[in-house]
Amino acid sequence: MEYRTLGRTGWDVSAVSFGAWAIGGSWGPVRDEESVAALHTAVDLGVNFFDTADVYGDGRSEQLLAQLRRERTGESIYIATKIGRRSNPHTPESYNRDNLTAYTERSLTNLETEALDLVQLHCPPTAVYYMPEVFGVMDDLVAQGKVRHYGVSVEKVEEALKAIEYPNVATVQIIFNMFRLRPADLFFEQAKQKQVGILTRVPLASGLLTGKMTPQTEFSEDDHRAYNRYGESFDRGETFSGVPYEVGLQAVEELRALCPEGVSMVQFALRWILMFDAVTCAIPGAKRPAQARENAAAADFPPLSDETMAAVRRLYETRIREHVHHYW
Repeated sequence: MEYRTLGRTGWDVSAVSFGAWAIGGSWGPVRDEESVAALHTAVDLGVNFFDTADVYGDGRSEQLLAQLRRERTGESIYIATKIGRRSNPHTPESYNRDNLTAYTERSLTNLETEALDLVQLHCPPTAVYYMPEVFGVMDDLVAQGKVRHYGVSVEKVEEALKAIEYPNVATVQIIFNMFRLRPADLFFEQAKQKQVGILTRVPLASGLLTGKMTPQTEFSEDDHRAYNRYGESFDRGETFSGVPYEVGLQAVEELRALCPEGVSMVQFALRWILMFDAVTCAIPGAKRPAQARENAAAADFPPLSDETMAAVRRLYETRIREHVHHYW
């Protein structure tokens, strides 16, 4: 496993980490026993950074990670959670002191800890990034010892650039993959200059980039890939990275021809992300041990060639850009 320093936190975290949305829910059926086995497999392979949120399974994901820590005492395990989406309605005004404090304390209980390693504002409305008082509340939570570091999870590059104007924002989580290249155009360099850690989520475009989907693939009713393709429940960019499903399938077939021998499509997609030195880690999800193993192995492959990187960029420009670039 490769390790990279997470911004100004001083933590060295695994370049391939573990996204815990799926073990909480919204990705089809999941069994806690299998989820815990996947978590242990990841730790066995050197993964030490786990990303969750208070709304993943209404706290289920956080509680499973608390169990992991109990069962792996002595290991350095960093857990990042997210807060803000519990609010209903989810409005800029809901990001107030009372709510943020209550959500933090709930996560402290779920994670069975006295201080949260990293708390991220969970894709708040754009207006929140223009509300300095919100970031002041987060500063106070750090001063109170409830939070060690805080960051943001964003939908748009605009939001990421605005967020890092606040001096204590330590990390930015953003969608970045072969189908979402815009963050690399400007934001990555700005974040590097300010020593902000970059966590790349949806690295496999909700499974599109695994190469395992077809026009006949069916998703269960509780899977967001069935109910959020057009943004019915949350930002549509979170599902298949905002790329129309059929367009994505066609592009994946072209990417398949670029995949190095002996490397799976999953590993190819993750290794591509790690070619960007501004990125601290990719955070693919896993519900089963086999998925955790496949993900973790991506960090061990040699760098991709300049020719391959250029070919992925050409594919993006010709097939994908018009569907995503100016939206996020």
